[in-house]
Amino acid sequence: MRADGVESANAGALPQYKPPAFQIIVLGSGGGPNEDNVTGLLVRSTATNWAKGSVLAVDAGTHLAAVIKIFGEHLSEAVPVPEEPSEFAPSTGGRSVRPRASSAQAARALRHTNSISELNNNGGATPSQQVDGATIRCLTSGPFADLEVPFESVKANAAYFMRNLISTYLITHPHLDHISGFAINTASFQHTSRPKRIAALPATIDAIKTHIFNDVIWPNMSDEDGGVGFVSYMRLVEGGNIQFGDGESRGYIEVCDGLAVKCWSVSHGQCMRKHRGHGNGSGSTHEAFNEAASRRASQHAITPLGMAQNGQGYGDIMRPIDSSAFFLRDDHTGNEVLIFGDVEPDSLSLSPRTDQVWSDAATKIASGLLTGILIECSYDNSQSDETLFGHLAPRHLIAELKVLADKVKALKPPEQQIHSGRKRKRQPNGFSISQEAETPRPRRGRTPSQGRKTRRQTVSPSTPATLVSEDSEIARPAKDLRLDIPDCIDETGSQPDRGPLNGVQIIIIHVKETLKDGPPPGEAILAQLEEAEREVGLGCRFAISKAGTSIWL
Repeated sequence: MRADGVESANAGALPQYKPPAFQIIVLGSGGGPNEDNVTGLLVRSTATNWAKGSVLAVDAGTHLAAVIKIFGEHLSEAVPVPEEPSEFAPSTGGRSVRPRASSAQAARALRHTNSISELNNNGGATPSQQVDGATIRCLTSGPFADLEVPFESVKANAAYFMRNLISTYLITHPHLDHISGFAINTASFQHTSRPKRIAALPATIDAIKTHIFNDVIWPNMSDEDGGVGFVSYMRLVEGGNIQFGDGESRGYIEVCDGLAVKCWSVSHGQCMRKHRGHGNGSGSTHEAFNEAASRRASQHAITPLGMAQNGQGYGDIMRPIDSSAFFLRDDHTGNEVLIFGDVEPDSLSLSPRTDQVWSDAATKIASGLLTGILIECSYDNSQSDETLFGHLAPRHLIAELKVLADKVKALKPPEQQIHSGRKRKRQPNGFSISQEAETPRPRRGRTPSQGRKTRRQTVSPSTPATLVSEDSEIARPAKDLRLDIPDCIDETGSQPDRGPLNGVQIIIIHVKETLKDGPPPGEAILAQLEEAEREVGLGCRFAISKAGTSIWL
């Protein structure tokens, strides 16, 4: 059994394809200043099959508007869901029922006919399923493919999706580009059957309570302090709550159907407002900040960021800004994905905390449970350290990933140590375009083992991964960002030398727009990351996230 969990008869065999455990829908991939494309993700376990409450929102700077846009692009291709025969025929005296459609394959079959009436005339179709007189339709393309929706209009179905499928908002930190969409969208929560949850570290929840839901900036939509009750708070424990779970799931807490979370705090730079002395009311994290500030300032000579300019030493300091990193665990497979909020490099931080995240991630990578990391890289390498403002550039992200790679390497037994001395043959962007063949997906209501989706792709031995671009002639309407194909095989058919992070996908989020002529900034960031990775030999692959796409891991 290899470290990535794929068992093969010999080292040269192509690993068996495993269906993805996660679908991550990118609602917003940018870091501003354009307000319609800031951080917003949806995550679900593929085994839950669009069940009620099965979608998790991770940050929501961009939210409902992006959901409406996706429905606007794909609702016209939705087809009526055929009705199954009744379980009990009335002639036998049994109860006549109208169960749900058997599968999305049946719905897709209708799409490829000239008309439903033609099928009816030929005896080839069943009546369409209805709820309260409205025809249930199944989306056949886009990130929401296989989702059944009950309404005719784009906005009504988008509201249905938000109210019924999204149960929890997992917030990394309370900056506006991560919560503004959610705050505005709370105005439509009155038609839900229970409060939406905000899950976050206590400091993030306190900030939202104090500065957003305070009846000044926005009405108090929470169920605390006399609010209207549309939102409830779920305070997470840093490092996981060991009172929950058992074995590998210990410390994880369920946040929606099929997904559980464990979180760590990370640093997002320093607040520009100075705070005097110790214990500024922000908890144990900040109580240890002065000591860390003294150490990092002396090591890296970054006094202007950590000390007052009045010559009083470390008494006047700049308070660190907290962000979060979330490990999401799929209950059905045990697989995990790591999603960062905004984060600065430990090498520049006066409150370095990313190392503890890498230590946790390394054990999961070494055991083959963690194959995807979503992390910010806001600027390209032309941005100076002094103007990163608590973010990463490619040079810093590569340095952070080297720390992770060293930890993974140390955990592997000597026979699994990988030497990456020679460079690997790769496509210019690390991906190639390949046509995807779809297989029917199971319906809701099945057991987890029955309900997992199976997806196939046409993969040649030289295909390291598949990036289906919306500009490609063979692209699926879903515009899915496919990052779930096994590692490449070189021309000789043998496994190439691979680095410690082999099989790990690094998806870049929070790229800041420059509002200038020329190529998108993500292109320069991707090129710089790949060039550096070729020199270092980490073994990971990079991709830039894009709004309106799905990532399958």
